[in-house]
Amino acid sequence: MELQDPKMNGDLPAGAVGYRQEREGFLHSHNSAPGRKSAEFMDFEGKTSFGMSVFNLSNAIMGSGILGLAYAMAHTGVLFFLALLLCIALLSSYSIHLLLTCAGVVGIRAYEQLGQRALGPVGKVVVAMVICLHNVGAMSSYLFIIKSELPLVIGTFLEMDPEGSWFLNGNLLIIMVSVLIILPLALMRHLGYLGYTSGLSLTCMLFFLISVIYKKFHISCDVGHNETAAESKSPPVYPIQGLNISCEAQMFTVDSQMFYTVPIMAFAFVCHPEVLPIYTELCRPSKRRMQAVANVSIGAMFCMYALTATFGYLTFYSSVEAEMLQMYSQKDLLILCVRLAVLLAVTLTVPVVLFPIRRALQQLLFPSKAFSWPRHVAIAVILLVLVNVLVIYVPTIRDIFGVIGSTSAPSLIFILPSVFYLRIVPSEVEPLSSWPKIQALCFGVLGVLFMVISLGFMFFNWATGRSHVSGH
Repeated sequence: MELQDPKMNGDLPAGAVGYRQEREGFLHSHNSAPGRKSAEFMDFEGKTSFGMSVFNLSNAIMGSGILGLAYAMAHTGVLFFLALLLCIALLSSYSIHLLLTCAGVVGIRAYEQLGQRALGPVGKVVVAMVICLHNVGAMSSYLFIIKSELPLVIGTFLEMDPEGSWFLNGNLLIIMVSVLIILPLALMRHLGYLGYTSGLSLTCMLFFLISVIYKKFHISCDVGHNETAAESKSPPVYPIQGLNISCEAQMFTVDSQMFYTVPIMAFAFVCHPEVLPIYTELCRPSKRRMQAVANVSIGAMFCMYALTATFGYLTFYSSVEAEMLQMYSQKDLLILCVRLAVLLAVTLTVPVVLFPIRRALQQLLFPSKAFSWPRHVAIAVILLVLVNVLVIYVPTIRDIFGVIGSTSAPSLIFILPSVFYLRIVPSEVEPLSSWPKIQALCFGVLGVLFMVISLGFMFFNWATGRSHVSGH
């Protein structure tokens, strides 16, 4: 859409000028008019290819949430789950569109600065806090998987009981992994360099998906239950009444646990703090090119999520737990390899997730400071220490999924992008009564309702003691 209103010719407000620049491909122009300084959108020229950007964004999208999707399907039904998953994928893509549009209007590539432009200094603080909350939760969920799975893997290789060996203690192992693997990767200055590790991480999760599909045809429903019970030396705990506990797939199911499962799906698609940093480092960046990166990443993850959830659910049906790997036999060689692949994937994802937290803190605490290696390193070390302490004391991974998915996820997907769009896009370009702004307003209201309803039912379940019925 070209700006052709004669009343605006020659007197475009700053926001409208930015909007026009975005529509025309607002990044550095090699044939700019002499003497006219173009807006600087990057600290350096972006060199990350389209494919590497897709790897990075896909890796940011896909994390520990994939392990809880079969549990989500068990509490919503196959068709209802797939419909909800598709809706959240489409809404996530739309919210990225809103973010990119706002970035083009004001020439800003930092989520926190968009918050300041939209809501002033308070907005910058709120956005930084939400990003930190969400990504700390994501890092915690990844390290929680390392804490629970790595002792089992090493114990199986050494033919030792993890509970009887001090060096197989999960708390000690996550500290070692954080220091030896995660910290060196987190010290890289630019996110684009992690494209190779992101590609390896995605390959590991693809192996996980293939193994889940393969196991569906080699584990009967009853055998799966019996193996799990034998390994855990305790009877399997079935979900609440009203949920089918036979080996039959349910197409539509609604119960009180559904209000944990919907946040799990939302949590599984949040990548918004990473969108603008990846946009900044994209080679030949433009809004259309970055939207394509987002659409390809979200589409690929939707397919992977749908297949993983469906075949995981059809393997264990209603007895599936919030962390699906716990359902498989520890002695199975293929599953042992899967555990290793998942461990490698989540370990390589932690540095990608740490970048937006560090950027948010720098924007909040040191907005005008030049890059400093001591500060860069110190923030990474402090974050890893705090997350390690949190993971050592957190009881279950489902609580992480639920709380983060019900608070920061709707804020990052629904509420903040819609508020940015309403406040940043000039009324001369898009009046408040225009259809795009009405859509953005409804989008934000949907996010508020999502947050309130999910938190309300979660607190109700905690208060009534129903949050532990699934045994995980």
